[in-house]
Amino acid sequence: MIWLTWRQFRGAAAMMAALLLALAVTLALTGPRMAADYTTGIAACVQDSSCEQFYNRFFGAHEMPFMALTLAVLLLPALVGLFWGAPLITRELEAGTHLLVWNQGVTRGRWLAVKLGLMGATAVAATCLCGLMVTWWSDPLDKSASESLALMAPLVFGARGIAPMGYAAFAFVLGVSVGMLVRRTLPAMALTLAVFLTIQLVMPLLVRAHLMPPVTGTFELGKANVDSLGIPRDGGLSPHVELELSVPGHAGAWVLSSRLVEPSGRVLDDTDQFFVKVSTTSGPCSPAQAGRGDSCMAEINRLGYRQQAIYHPLERFWPFQWIETGIYALLSLVLTGLCFWWIRRRLS
Repeated sequence: MIWLTWRQFRGAAAMMAALLLALAVTLALTGPRMAADYTTGIAACVQDSSCEQFYNRFFGAHEMPFMALTLAVLLLPALVGLFWGAPLITRELEAGTHLLVWNQGVTRGRWLAVKLGLMGATAVAATCLCGLMVTWWSDPLDKSASESLALMAPLVFGARGIAPMGYAAFAFVLGVSVGMLVRRTLPAMALTLAVFLTIQLVMPLLVRAHLMPPVTGTFELGKANVDSLGIPRDGGLSPHVELELSVPGHAGAWVLSSRLVEPSGRVLDDTDQFFVKVSTTSGPCSPAQAGRGDSCMAEINRLGYRQQAIYHPLERFWPFQWIETGIYALLSLVLTGLCFWWIRRRLS
């Protein structure tokens, strides 16, 4: 049974191995040099406090391969479920070859266990290896990326560490389960893709932020958390402050919300911009001082206005990876149990 399954599967396995080998060679040739450039650049920019400019130049020079590899790792689990999981049983059911195997003394449970074990383990191992290689290669870029593409950002998080392994396991077993229920390859592939993508959107948008209680903190305003500070020149009394989704002293944090609060702790009403009520027509935030943003920022801090942020620090990256991978592993086990129950009780 193992030999037969391997014969059916060896073409796809060989293609996957070739792609992983090509990826490994490419990353091994480019990764060390990029890491060395990053280390050299950091050592130089620390001397003249120009690290922000260095981060922008360094990331910009490697943005295309960064995005391409991130997208490839994100798509790989979906492709596993689509082309390995969904057709695994449906091809046998459509061709009727499963009946031939069952009549040779191979039990249904053993037949399914071999297929799930051999192909599933290969898919999970390949995806995990791909994710870890990309995580190693992109480490300097993850450190220099903007907050929207930092390591904890939803788009990047799913393409790093061990999380892709959990996604691949779930996508594969989901495809097998849907295929056994639908019994047609093309509808099973379409339904597998739709369900998997839905869950992949629900997880970062509704679930991941609640895996651990977020941290709430208040911070003075400065370059690290203020995107823009505008002082009107038309005699208005209210300069506007637009905050970044970042917090001072916690580079790479996943910021869930960033709001401006008054000294009393009341959150200022806003949509896109925060309006600080500085009731004076003179002083650092007056229209006459419109070009002196640093002085106005210091005045705003002196008056007690602060950023209130709810966030997950970067140190939670690996705990989140393990928790989320565990959730997908549990879902995979549930679907695997459903497959064995269905093939013994319902499938004929």
